[in-house]
Amino acid sequence: MYYEVSGKGDPLIVLHGAYMNIPTMGAIIPKLAKTHRVYALEFQGHGRTTDIDRPITYPHLADDIAAFMDAVGLKKADVFGYSMGAAAGLQFAIRHPEKVNKLAAASVAYDVEGWQPEFKEFIPQMKVEMFLEMPFAKDYRKLAANPEGFPELVRKLIALEKEPMAWGEQVKALKTPVLIITGDADVSTLEHSVALFRLLGGGGAGDMGKPLSPSRLAVLPATSHTAVITQTELLHAFIEPFLKGITPKGMFEAP
Repeated sequence: MYYEVSGKGDPLIVLHGAYMNIPTMGAIIPKLAKTHRVYALEFQGHGRTTDIDRPITYPHLADDIAAFMDAVGLKKADVFGYSMGAAAGLQFAIRHPEKVNKLAAASVAYDVEGWQPEFKEFIPQMKVEMFLEMPFAKDYRKLAANPEGFPELVRKLIALEKEPMAWGEQVKALKTPVLIITGDADVSTLEHSVALFRLLGGGGAGDMGKPLSPSRLAVLPATSHTAVITQTELLHAFIEPFLKGITPKGMFEAP
């Protein structure tokens, strides 16, 4: 598995989305590296990590993260994932909770019923040919050890979109604090993000004597799925305080 390390501080693993790589994650990696030791990974078949004879599934991706941590000697780390990387991070927290401190998950779903209706209708129509001339196909060929392997990657990622996903009970059992970040026009519905937040113990009245949930929910305005990762300053403004344990004070709280 290809990875890059930058920055100093507590370890933070960064996980990209489908069809992406480390460079296409944009400015958020160097921004986070100002205060963290960032381990940016490239998943199976993405970027400079070669594909193998195995389906791409969320359990496989989660176990790959665990194997990476063992290989580099990381016992525990914070995790930030976007899209496919966020779902892999969520599955990682489910399968390997002892390895995760906190998880920031941007554009994530925990159940296929949470997708926008338009996206659910599109999934059965997905064909390899639709993706071959997309901009990320050129990015793939620039970095891949096998530049001709893109159609096979697309086949595996289409299969991933059709993979059954219904993690509600597993999410509800999580003890890991999770920051959910979603665009208000994301690929999953706002109702789904709120439901995820409530499964994690969030959504109570914080000024009524009940402690705040360790998990958090942030909604980026005027932001589609692909625009979430371009909102570097907003992402950082939510992720950094979450990882540092900084909570806004209420107006009636003692300073």
